[in-house]
Amino acid sequence: MVEGGVISADKTEFLECFRITWKTPYILRLAATAGIGGLLFGYDTGVISGALLYIREDFDSVDRKTWFQELIVSMAVGAAIIGAAIGAWMNDALGRKKSILTADALFFVGAIVMAAAPAPWMIVLGRIFVGLGVGMASMTAPLYISEASPARIRGALVSMNGILITFGQFLSYLVNLGFTQVNGTWRYMLGVAAIPPFIQFILMLSLPESPRWLYRMNKREEAMRILQRIYSAEDVETEMKLLEASVEAEKNDEADIGNDIITKCRNAMKNVVVRRALYAGITVQVVQQFVGINTVMYYSPTIMQLAGFASKVVALGLSLVTSGLNCVGSVVAMCFVDRFGRRKMMLVSLVSIIIGLVALSMVFLASSRNAPRISDFDSNHLVLNGTCSAYISAPNPSSWNCMTCLKQDCGYCASAGNHFQPGACLASDKEVGNVCKRNNRVWYDKGCPSKLGVLAVVLLGLYIIVYAPGMGTVPWIVNAEIYPLKYRGFGGGVAAMANWSSNLIVSMTFLSLTEALGSWATFLFYAAFSFVGLIAIFMLVPETKSMPLEQIENTLRKGFKPFGRRREQTNNDGEAA
Repeated sequence: MVEGGVISADKTEFLECFRITWKTPYILRLAATAGIGGLLFGYDTGVISGALLYIREDFDSVDRKTWFQELIVSMAVGAAIIGAAIGAWMNDALGRKKSILTADALFFVGAIVMAAAPAPWMIVLGRIFVGLGVGMASMTAPLYISEASPARIRGALVSMNGILITFGQFLSYLVNLGFTQVNGTWRYMLGVAAIPPFIQFILMLSLPESPRWLYRMNKREEAMRILQRIYSAEDVETEMKLLEASVEAEKNDEADIGNDIITKCRNAMKNVVVRRALYAGITVQVVQQFVGINTVMYYSPTIMQLAGFASKVVALGLSLVTSGLNCVGSVVAMCFVDRFGRRKMMLVSLVSIIIGLVALSMVFLASSRNAPRISDFDSNHLVLNGTCSAYISAPNPSSWNCMTCLKQDCGYCASAGNHFQPGACLASDKEVGNVCKRNNRVWYDKGCPSKLGVLAVVLLGLYIIVYAPGMGTVPWIVNAEIYPLKYRGFGGGVAAMANWSSNLIVSMTFLSLTEALGSWATFLFYAAFSFVGLIAIFMLVPETKSMPLEQIENTLRKGFKPFGRRREQTNNDGEAA
């Protein structure tokens, strides 16, 4: 999973979830309705990857300016950081239900603004609205599900929200593919996103507020009525007592660590356990993003074009495969993370990611060096006055190939009979490209024809497969376990902010890096950072699988030692011996 959180749940919990929701459908109604927020989260972060291909086609200012493309993509991520902060405040001040309704309104308005946008800056504005909704949904949907679910199946229901995020991304690619042959392609792709928030808004109006928030606001009778619909009669009184104890403990924690962010930060950094937990938690979140995963999620069709697939439909179809693998990988993680352990899964995942990125880099390098040559005759005669000016003025144009041509902001018109034979280097102009296509040739403006294109797609798929179960899911689980109870909300929030900020940096720089360094060097850069991340996680992050909170705190207090660490013996109560 790329963004958002997931709580680990084993097979037994999923079976118990099925049994309880079958007997009490109201629980499933609560969780499924709130889970639409996860679906929206995934859809709106994924849909732009395909829509961007057609936005570039309609607006020359976007097509010619890499920074504009990055701005359209990354604005949602930047706004999500602000949305998460607003969501955290609204959750406490106004309640979970009102936060979800507000996020729905932002999703809806953003989708309509983008679909009707007469100019690129309106798309950016719509992305800001959507980003605010994404940030609020990422904070609120899992919280609402967690607080409105029976404790025995809470992990399973919240995990389903995580699955819905990756399914939403997969759905966005499917919708993108479905609208490729429709006039107004990208407007429909982005506009469809207005339907789920409208449905969720209507459904949420009939659902209650979180019982935990109501109890905290001294609305105990309302909280009791909701619990009576979730639990059996004999369990309601027990749950009310547990709720009271939990809320009182939370208020005591706030008194200890402070209410404002500055006080919390100061107290956290004074506490050696919390400080080391933050080092570990922030590390795994930053590394999760800087392995380059969101270059694939946000720019997958563009990467397919860089690999040599000029057709937008083909690029979108291949992107659908990578998104589907990410969804499958998230499900696989839930089956194995409690068996193999968090630390081991991250390390194995990172080693595999490094190998995959290096291999992908070598494929792009080989494709670049073996790109088709330039035909001087075709370049000067195929389109009247259409020859690329940089090619005409080059001191040694006979040495040019397709990649040299594209690096000079020109376009490449492939050979008519065989795409791998010499083609024409022409002006990067829409009408010139149309003339190329009318001559039954293929127009390339991002990547070049390559016999290794299929291998690049296979490696990209393998990269997703090894990423999703390890670095995709486990960092969120680690952050749910590694902090002392009273600092868990604070620590998880700081780590999530680090995740979103890293996400923003990656999404804002990918296309610029590919232009400045080339595709192969960009992927090699991510491989180098992954190697640094591997060392950091090995040195800083302890194993938390099946460890009681006291044992995790004890390990952090002593200082985690990755080499020759003495295995802690535990007694029957789970405490360190």
